Amino acid sequence: MTQNPQDIPHMDEYEFENLTIDQHGPLAVLTLNRPRALNALNSETFSEMSEALDLIVDNAEIGALIITGAGEKAFVAGADISELNGLDGVYAGREVALAGQDVMSQISNLPIPVIAAINGFALGGGFELALACDIRVASPRARLGLPEVTLGVIPGFGGTQRLPRLIGAGRALDLLLTARQISAEEALQMGVVNYLADEPLAKAREVAENIVKNGPIALSLVKEAVRRGLDTTLDAGCEIEADLFGMAVATADFQEGTGAFLAKRKPEFKGE
Repeated sequence: MTQNPQDIPHMDEYEFENLTIDQHGPLAVLTLNRPRALNALNSETFSEMSEALDLIVDNAEIGALIITGAGEKAFVAGADISELNGLDGVYAGREVALAGQDVMSQISNLPIPVIAAINGFALGGGFELALACDIRVASPRARLGLPEVTLGVIPGFGGTQRLPRLIGAGRALDLLLTARQISAEEALQMGVVNYLADEPLAKAREVAENIVKNGPIALSLVKEAVRRGLDTTLDAGCEIEADLFGMAVATADFQEGTGAFLAKRKPEFKGE
């Protein structure tokens, strides 16, 4: 059943312990809010993130999501090491990894664009969180890395899979095996981040505002085409693209977009 927009609670009305959600028109900002722990990810934070992401998906008013961290020191400094230190055995480790991966997959599979505003350290799980987003904006002061091997473990929240797909196996293995931190400038040159900005949250909002002017169904289908295409051959990926192109052509948004172009006016997309 379609909800009446007037019946949908504003994102600001929800309360969490370790994060906040703010809504600015069609934009939502999810802020990891554990500044004393440099916004480190623990099981409670993952649980709250999953709940928050479900709320965002259910809110038809939201066209894009920005994820950032509270304070200037860290986006997310990593997983909560004190919590990880208590793990005992293969099963416990696997379950923690799967739980974190589930949240990262929730982010990457969202039908709306997701932008990471990286305001400081993005290490370990924090880097993996940024990699799960579609676009990354970083402060020039940001530092990124996957230091897990220095702790005798490997990235468990998708880092060994998403980073090679983004920058290639050779560059990814350099970062994974050396555990070195890279500057925001090097991350930009590698293609890890898309933009550098002194105020990454403001830049992320600017990027998001430009995105949500476009057809929402088309945006969702673009994400789906890229995501599904990465896991198959070029020919199979082009088949996926053709199928999704056909779906887009059958929408009212397509008629509105092409009609507005021919009439030399701005389109008014309704997501239909």
